[in-house]
Amino acid sequence: MTVGRPGCILKLMLNYAPDLDRVFQALADPGRRLMVERLSGGPASVSELGMPLDMSLAAVLQHVQVLEASGLIRSQKVGRTRTCSINPVALRSAEDWIADRRTMVERRLDRLGEYLARTAGKPDTAWATESGETTNDHEEQQ
Repeated sequence: MTVGRPGCILKLMLNYAPDLDRVFQALADPGRRLMVERLSGGPASVSELGMPLDMSLAAVLQHVQVLEASGLIRSQKVGRTRTCSINPVALRSAEDWIADRRTMVERRLDRLGEYLARTAGKPDTAWATESGETTNDHEEQQ
């Protein structure tokens, strides 16, 4: 069952990639998700982001670079301190993509619910047995 025009889903996906791919790839790591969580509360330095993580400052900086490349965060260096902040626009693109998928699934489930409500209590003659008889024909012969 296809909703809308054929190829519509592909076109929607092409509108999101590759930026969305980088966002989800960046969020795939639990340490980077923790950093994004921390930054959603406000800006933080790279060393503050690394405090709850069991990794070197160099490793934290590499994770920060992945998050920056994905567009999820921005950083600014003042003196020796690099301060990071969240970029809500990139988060919004992931949120929109997920919401679009949720909407499609909910529509399908709604249609299934409507179908089940319409056909509740009705015998199903659409399914045939191996002999070619419908299930109702088979029950009548017994």
